[in-house]
Amino acid sequence: MGAGRAWRSWRRRLDAAVAATPDTRDRYVDFLRALAIAVVVLWHWALSLLRWTGERWVMPNPIHAVPGSWLATWLLQVVTVFFIVGGYANAAAWWSAHRGGRGWRGYLAARLRRLLLPVVVFLAVWAAVELVAHLAVPGYAGVLRYAPMVFTPLWFVVAYLWVVVLTPVTATLHARARWPTVTAMAVAVAGCDLLRFAAGLPVAGWVNTALVWVVVHQLGYFYRDAARTTGPGRAAAVAGAGVLLLAGLTSLAAYPPSMVATVGQERSNIFPTTATIAALALLQLGVILVLRRPVSRWLRRPAVWRPVVAANTVILTVFLWHMTALLVVLGVLRALDVNPPAEPTAAWWAQRPFWVVAPALVLVVLVAVFARFEHLGRARPAGRHRDR
Repeated sequence: MGAGRAWRSWRRRLDAAVAATPDTRDRYVDFLRALAIAVVVLWHWALSLLRWTGERWVMPNPIHAVPGSWLATWLLQVVTVFFIVGGYANAAAWWSAHRGGRGWRGYLAARLRRLLLPVVVFLAVWAAVELVAHLAVPGYAGVLRYAPMVFTPLWFVVAYLWVVVLTPVTATLHARARWPTVTAMAVAVAGCDLLRFAAGLPVAGWVNTALVWVVVHQLGYFYRDAARTTGPGRAAAVAGAGVLLLAGLTSLAAYPPSMVATVGQERSNIFPTTATIAALALLQLGVILVLRRPVSRWLRRPAVWRPVVAANTVILTVFLWHMTALLVVLGVLRALDVNPPAEPTAAWWAQRPFWVVAPALVLVVLVAVFARFEHLGRARPAGRHRDR
């Protein structure tokens, strides 16, 4: 009965949010945010070679075993899309706070509460689980030993937190001198890679891990400037420039062609982050702009818009807990002495639907329990203006 009431209450709130969507809202941004998280989740669940080593679960992707599949990562490595969308949303929130007299303190309080409350709950729950397990199971190795993948979403949270905090500075610089600012950032990224690969300074790679995401986030400001005025020709030119830049960089020995870590690669473009990720973001920005108008028209349909709104109300909860859902499924299979195929054989491909449905069922339960903290983080004190 309680679950039924909660479901009806959620449906009423969802219906109200759908009905209250203003005509000025860029629905495409919400769609891209939901799409990016969905691709990340499905990639981790269904496109990983899950294997128990005897001590821990590992989950490399099958790119090394499927010829030419690295090219798919030029579109399916969508963390960059989330940062572009984040640039749009964070700039809107900053300028709203600035105009409303709340300044950087008001902006940061709202954005950090929204981002960090679900993360704190996630860490607290896992800390409690670990404490109970250590007390109840003699010789318990700890999740960091047998399944560190559960915490892989946190690297993204740290990187995103970094660009959120910098937004008042980077958005102001963009407003005053957008081209000199992004050019200086791009030169700094190129310079760090040069120091890392040509001068042999590994620390420059970690500096670039911070800088590249700022550049990608900066592209979200350009999207905000040009989304409604950029025609398909200019958008295609942006995508073409991204393709040429990415192809040029990956032709060099320093940069592998895959945009995700791959078995057999000496290094990864994603961590430490290289200039190729900024080039990838430029390509994806162009694709985003090319598709904006037709997809935006499609999103005007209530039947299409409703699931986008629903997904955005729980998006951080889904992201934080999706690897926990996967671990639950792996734990059940291990208890049953069932091992998933460790290579992309025909049997592995045939099992892909299972690796979508089974973790999704677990994730539904986790979202039902923990999404309330995401909603609480988004709540605004009475009388305060609601940022995007």
